[in-house]
Amino acid sequence: MAGVEFLPREYGYVILVLVFYNLLNFWMATQVGRARKRYKVFYPTMYATEAENKDAKLFNCVQRGHQNSLEMMPGFFMLMILGGIKHPVICASLGAVYTISRFFYFKGYSTGDPRKRLTIGKYGFVAMLGLMICTISCGVHMLIA
Repeated sequence: MAGVEFLPREYGYVILVLVFYNLLNFWMATQVGRARKRYKVFYPTMYATEAENKDAKLFNCVQRGHQNSLEMMPGFFMLMILGGIKHPVICASLGAVYTISRFFYFKGYSTGDPRKRLTIGKYGFVAMLGLMICTISCGVHMLIA
């Protein structure tokens, strides 16, 4: 394929993991939309207040689960895209772990007990550390090659 010969063939795995993360993000957004209807928190309100809504904490936990995933997305994408140039299989594997852990992070957070977000969700932070190491390795390799 013209234009991408400089990327290893396995970089396709990196691309697929990024697409799966986008699908997960879309699913989380639909869950927030459902929570808006269920808990009666309408736009443009970003977070509910307990003074106005008895289910504020439940809604806010769903919203925060998605919002935190959005906040982490740019760093995750950058590390996947750059680290995957040199280490596509490792980055794709770490990215898959991160994506799966984000699903459980969101599901745990959505229970209304924020502590449950870290049961399996904590492994996403380990995956991010691995992605950082791969990206540093890629940068160092480019400088010394």
